Amino acid sequence: MTSRNHLLFEQSQQYIPGGVNSPVRAFKSVGGEPVFFQRGEGAYFWDADGKSYIDYVGSWGPLILGHAHPEVVKAVHIAAQNGLTFGAPTEAELEIAKLICQLVPSIEQVRLVSSGTEAGMSAIRLARGFTGRSKIIKFEGCYHGHDDSLLVKAGSGALTFGNPSSAGVPAETAGHTIVLDYNDIASIDAAFNQWGKEIAAVIVEPVAGNMNLVAPRTDFLTRLRALCTQNGSVLIFDEVMTGFRVGLGCAQGLYQIKPDLTTLGKVIGGGMPMAAFGGRRDIMQCLAPLGPVYQAGTLSGNPVAVAAGLATLKLIQAPGFYDKLSNRTQQLVDGIAIKARNHGVDFCTQFIGGMFGLYFSKKIPGSFAEVMQCDKTAFNRFFHAMLEEGIYFAPSAFEAGFVSSAHGDNELDKTLYAADKIFKNW
Repeated sequence: MTSRNHLLFEQSQQYIPGGVNSPVRAFKSVGGEPVFFQRGEGAYFWDADGKSYIDYVGSWGPLILGHAHPEVVKAVHIAAQNGLTFGAPTEAELEIAKLICQLVPSIEQVRLVSSGTEAGMSAIRLARGFTGRSKIIKFEGCYHGHDDSLLVKAGSGALTFGNPSSAGVPAETAGHTIVLDYNDIASIDAAFNQWGKEIAAVIVEPVAGNMNLVAPRTDFLTRLRALCTQNGSVLIFDEVMTGFRVGLGCAQGLYQIKPDLTTLGKVIGGGMPMAAFGGRRDIMQCLAPLGPVYQAGTLSGNPVAVAAGLATLKLIQAPGFYDKLSNRTQQLVDGIAIKARNHGVDFCTQFIGGMFGLYFSKKIPGSFAEVMQCDKTAFNRFFHAMLEEGIYFAPSAFEAGFVSSAHGDNELDKTLYAADKIFKNW
C-alpha cells in the first residue's frame, strides 16, 4: 500500500516550493522524503500513516513541556474563545512582558514580535539606530533568521567581509557584516582592532544550536562582552533557541554574562508563533513610538500566542524543573554514547539543559569547521535507522536536539534499545 506520507509529499510539491514551508523539513540533508505529522501528545507524535515516534525535535525547541500539554492547550482554548486577535494592547501582553523582565535581569524592557527572524532583524536595526553605526559581527554557523544582513557566510580568511549565502541578498548589504569563527578569540580581537568604532553590534548564539550543538569555550563570551563595552558596540545574545531551554535564566544566566539586547522565541511562545527582543532601557526606548527606530507588527502580542507562552513560562518555574530536564537529557546522550562505544563506533555527545548534540566524531566540535569534519554520511545512516525504529531526531547533522519534560524512563529505554540494535549491526 502506498504511504500516505509519500502521497502528501508528492501533492505538496505541486503547490509549495520543495513541498515544505521551511527548508530543513524537506530531508534534503539526510535524503529520503519527509514525514507528515497529524497529532502529538507528550513525548510522541503520529504521522499520516498512523505510525508513532518518540520526538527529539520538539518543533525545533519550543515544546519543552512536550506536545499538547493540557494546561497550555486549556490556556489557548480560553484565549481563542475571547477572540483570536485585536491589533491592540491586552493585559496579557503586560503580564508576559513583566514576567520576561523578571526572569531575565538584563531585559529591562521587551517588545513582542511573531518570529525569531523578526526579533533578530529588529534587534540589529535597533543596535544600528542606537549607535549610528552600520557594521555588525556574526559568527559562522550561527543562524539568526533570514534577514538580509544575517544571511552571510565567511569568505576566505577569518576577517573577510562576508558574501551573501542566499540569492536575493545584495552584496552591499552583506558588505556590512563581518563573519568570524565561533569560539575564536584572536579573530574577535583582530576585528575590533581594525573596525572597533564602526561596529554597531555583535550578535551571537551564546550556545550555538544551528550547526549542531557547539558550546562556548572559556572566555569567549566574556571577551565579547569586554570588547563591546570598550568600543560602545551592542552585544546581542540570540537566545531564540537557548532562551528558557538551557535554564530558567537562559544561557546568559548560565554563563553569567549580561548582554545589551536579547532575542527570544520558541519556548516563550509555548508552541505558538511568538518571539521577542529586549534589553537595556536606554536602547529599547529608541524604538517607535518613543524613538526614531521603526518596528511594527499587526499580530505582535497575539493573545492566543501570549496565552500559550504565559502558561509555559509559569510551568517551567516549578521547583527542580531544570534539574530533572538536564538529568534526563544527560541520561539520553550518555546512554547513546555508551552504546556506540560498546560497538566500536566513533561517536560523542554533549548537552546543556534540555539541548543536546550528537556527533559522529572522535571529539566534540568547538567550531563550524570542526562540525563539518564530523561524519555526515554516518549520521544520515543513523537517522534513517532510528526513524525506522520510531525515534525522530532532527533530519540534519547540523541541528541540535531537544528533550522535554514529557520524556520519561520508558521513552529513554526505547531510544537506547534502538540505538544499541543499530550500532550492533553497524
